[in-house]
Amino acid sequence: MRKIGLTGWIMIAMVTGVILGLWVHYNCTVQQKDSFSGGISVITDIFLRLIKMIIAPLVFSTLVVGIAKLGDVKAVGRIGGKTLLWFMGASLLSLLLGLIIMNSLALGNELNLPLPPSNASTGLDQSTITFKSFVVHVFPRSIFEAMANNEILQIVVFAVFFGIATASIGEQGKIVIKGLDAVAHVVLRLTGYVMYFAPVAAFAAIASVLAVKGPELLVTYGKFIISFYLSILGLWLILLLIASIFVGRRVIDLAISVKDMILLAFSTASSEAAFPRLIQELENFGCPPKIVSFVLPLGYSFNLDGSMLYMTFASLFIAQAYGVELTLGQEISMLLVLMLTSKGIAGVPRAALVVIAGTLSLYNIPQQGLLLLLGIDQILDMARSATNVLGNSIAAVVVSKWEGELGETVVHIK
Repeated sequence: MRKIGLTGWIMIAMVTGVILGLWVHYNCTVQQKDSFSGGISVITDIFLRLIKMIIAPLVFSTLVVGIAKLGDVKAVGRIGGKTLLWFMGASLLSLLLGLIIMNSLALGNELNLPLPPSNASTGLDQSTITFKSFVVHVFPRSIFEAMANNEILQIVVFAVFFGIATASIGEQGKIVIKGLDAVAHVVLRLTGYVMYFAPVAAFAAIASVLAVKGPELLVTYGKFIISFYLSILGLWLILLLIASIFVGRRVIDLAISVKDMILLAFSTASSEAAFPRLIQELENFGCPPKIVSFVLPLGYSFNLDGSMLYMTFASLFIAQAYGVELTLGQEISMLLVLMLTSKGIAGVPRAALVVIAGTLSLYNIPQQGLLLLLGIDQILDMARSATNVLGNSIAAVVVSKWEGELGETVVHIK
């Protein structure tokens, strides 16, 4: 009899979470629902904290080892250039898809909502969305501060410098690389232990949201949610078709290989939750560790395809809801602003909403319109987190193939 795998357990947990969440929603008082949601969400918080404790040492160790194994600055520049080229293309594709769909459906026009009070708060800190603060924020004041705060982009910057310097000092550097390689393997083993907890976390996350929100939330915003999810599926199909140009039918095997990680990111609404295990899955698929170690951490800062699509959806939805007319030129410039300001903020709570808030003010669109989306942000975040995982998996495979180093899938016999 075939054993139930991680995907099966997560699916079972999600269905159970839906049932429990709806039961609590219909059979408990408001105070009891809030108490239940707050209590059970602790389980999800613990799981995400366990994952986040792995992120910093894993990103640093794997990226330094990967850069050192690349050999020289020329190789780093070549692979880095190909990686960023793919990232920029995928981001533009996601933004343009959102632009076309939202202009075609004009979902916001049907709302015709009155403007929220001018003193309404979005609850978001917009002070971080400036070009100067973004550029300065890229470079860490302290690597220990960056690791403590899980600032992935800052860790990547330090690891790039550290990896190049380590590779340049010869035999002494090899000692450091060997030690960090061992650290990476230890952290990956630790990841396996933490992943046993994933179905429980998925169960708690789903039950917590539905207990408070209930199915009414899906009815109220049903058209927006359905349209966004269908657009996400369309984006998946396009990305996989483009990837098939490089790797052929193996793109189907890739989707099967990372399905557990996509489902985990979806159920927990966190692409970070899938990061550690995703490294192993991509290496098993045939991607060289040196390329996976380089591309994946960068992707978590620069290649957020799901978030890109959502930003276009949300910005145009809010503009349509309040009757703000935008020219095609303004919409295109908005896409470019969103693409630039969104880079490097992975791991920031409600990061996409923060970026949108900073962009809306540039086009005289009421920022209070974000209040329309805060209630369903968790549901939308589930889809964009899953998309970010798939997008970065495709990026690693395409760059590996581009470099002529994509190997065969490693089959583990149990």
